[in-house]
Amino acid sequence: MSDTNKEVVDLVWGIPSGGGVPVSLFRRWSQGFVFSEAERSALEQFEGGPCAVIAPVAATLMQHRNQMHGLMYMLCNLTEEEQRTVLCSTLSEILESACLSKTQAFHLATLPCAKTTDSSDITDSHPEPESSQPADTPTALAAEELGFERFHSVIQKRTLRTVGELREAVLSLYDTWKNKFGVLLFLYSVILTKGIENIKNEIEDTSEPLIDPVYGHGSQSLINLLVTGHAVSNVWDGDRECSGMKLCGIHQQASVGFLTLMESLCYCKVGAFLKSPKFPIWILGSETHLSVFFTKEMALVAPESPSEQARRVFQTFDPEDNGFIPDTLLEDVMKALDLVSEPDYVNLMKSKLDPEGLGIILLGQFLQEFFPNQVIHPLHKGTKCNQHNKSVSYVEGTALVIGFEDPMVRTDDTPIKRCLQTKWPYIELLWTTERSPSLN
Repeated sequence: MSDTNKEVVDLVWGIPSGGGVPVSLFRRWSQGFVFSEAERSALEQFEGGPCAVIAPVAATLMQHRNQMHGLMYMLCNLTEEEQRTVLCSTLSEILESACLSKTQAFHLATLPCAKTTDSSDITDSHPEPESSQPADTPTALAAEELGFERFHSVIQKRTLRTVGELREAVLSLYDTWKNKFGVLLFLYSVILTKGIENIKNEIEDTSEPLIDPVYGHGSQSLINLLVTGHAVSNVWDGDRECSGMKLCGIHQQASVGFLTLMESLCYCKVGAFLKSPKFPIWILGSETHLSVFFTKEMALVAPESPSEQARRVFQTFDPEDNGFIPDTLLEDVMKALDLVSEPDYVNLMKSKLDPEGLGIILLGQFLQEFFPNQVIHPLHKGTKCNQHNKSVSYVEGTALVIGFEDPMVRTDDTPIKRCLQTKWPYIELLWTTERSPSLN
C-alpha cells in the first residue's frame, strides 16, 4: 500500500484500535450508485452508512436536473442513458466544487484494468488506451470479493488537467461508479482532488475519521465536503472563536441545503447558508440517517421576507433561543428593524406585548403584532426520498408555512416535521400517504 493510499485510509477510516476495519463495516460501504427500479430518478442505499455520500449526490443530482429541465422533471422516470448522463454530470460537479483553483488538477481513484491487477500501489497515472481494451474499461475487480486491504492496495490515481478531461473521464467510468465500490471510489476521488492536507486543515479534530469506525456513519465534515466543497466540522455561518480556538463554519450560500433533527434537540445551530440554499432542495438529517427533501416552490429560497428578517434580528438578541427577550431590549430590536422606536411608543408596545408585566417579550407575539398578515409562503408541494421496505419511493405532501403559530392549524408532531421546523417554525404538513415518511 503506497503512502498516499495509507493517508487516504487513515483520513477516512482512522486507525481502529482492534487492528483493522470490521468486515461488516467495509461491506456496508461497498456499494455503487444504483438507481431504483421503482423510482428511476432516485438512488438506492442498501445498508447503513453510505447515506453520507449518497444523499449529497442525490441532492446535487436533483439540483442538476432542476437547472436543466425544471424541478418537477426530477420526478420523471429516466432512461438508462439519462441516468448515465445525469449521474456523471453530478459527480463531476461535486469534484469541481472540491477543487481549490482553476489551475489545480483533478484526481480520480479507480481500480486497474484486468491486465494490471498485480499492481500493489496507488499510482499517479495517465492511462493510455490499448488496442484491445481502452483504459477506461471497467475492471473485473469491481465484481470480486475484495477485502479491505486488497481493495486499497490496488486503487490507482488518475490525474486530469482540465474540466473537460474530468467530465469525459467521469462519464467513461460510469460502470465503475455504479458497481460495487463506486461510492468509496468517488469519495476517495473527492479527497484526492481536494487534497489530504487541505482537508486536515479544515477539519476541527483531525483525529476524528470521516467514517465512524464503530457505527459507520459519515461525519459532518464529510457531508459538508460533498455539499460545499469544504470539510469544515460545523454548520453555522462563518467562523467563531471559543477560548482562543477558531471554529470554522460555512462561508457562502450552498446550492443545496442541510437541516437536521439535532437542531430541534439543541445539539447544534444550522446557519442561513445551509438553511436557505440556492435551490429548494435540502438534505435532512436524523440521528442515524440522511434523506432528501425538495419542493417546486422557488419562493422558499427567495430573499427573506420582512417576517423572516424580523425573526432573524430578534434571535440575535436571543442567542440561547429561548423564544423571548428581556423587555429592555425591545427598543434595540425595533431600531434594528427600522420600526418606530420613540420611547413613548416603545413603552406602549411593552405594555401591549407584556400585559402581565413579566419583563419579557415573546417572539411569537412580537411577530404577530408587527407582521400580522405575513404568510411566508403559500401552499406548496414537498417531496421526500424515503426508504421503506427496502424500496425507495417519493412521498408527496402539502405544506403551509406561516410566520407565527396558529393554534387552529395543527397537524402532527413527527421527526420530519420537527426537522423542518428548524427552518420554518410554524410549518404544517399533510402527506398523501397514511403515515408521515420516516427520517430513518
